Amino acid sequence: MEFIFSLEDIASVAEIVVAQNPKKVILFHGEMGAGKTTFIKQLCKTLGVTEATSSPTFSLVNEYETTDHQTVYHFDFYRLKNETEALDMGADDYFYSGNWCFIEWAEQIPNLIPDEHSVITIEVLADGNRKLHLN
Repeated sequence: MEFIFSLEDIASVAEIVVAQNPKKVILFHGEMGAGKTTFIKQLCKTLGVTEATSSPTFSLVNEYETTDHQTVYHFDFYRLKNETEALDMGADDYFYSGNWCFIEWAEQIPNLIPDEHSVITIEVLADGNRKLHLN
């Protein structure tokens, strides 16, 4: 499934993505600045997270709760040196918890990704819009 959207359309695209019932572990691919974190923030809102969300660049993981008591984990593995660091923080426990796991820079931990996952790729187009591909 593919969408081209502007920032003004991000809420409706996030609703469509959630309606597609993706796997609860979602990998986000895209260049730095493509809008991965921005889209994850919108997904969190769509799922019912009411608290402020931010990038977990330094903490590696942020945890949020939705209004219907679901847990959402947002990971940013950009600064990871190796997969052992992810194991040490308990990444595998998070990934197999049955909760939402939104993972940026999953290419840093290729051997830890569960078989059951979805992938969202975001690309910046020449006109500033974004192209999102969900599979």
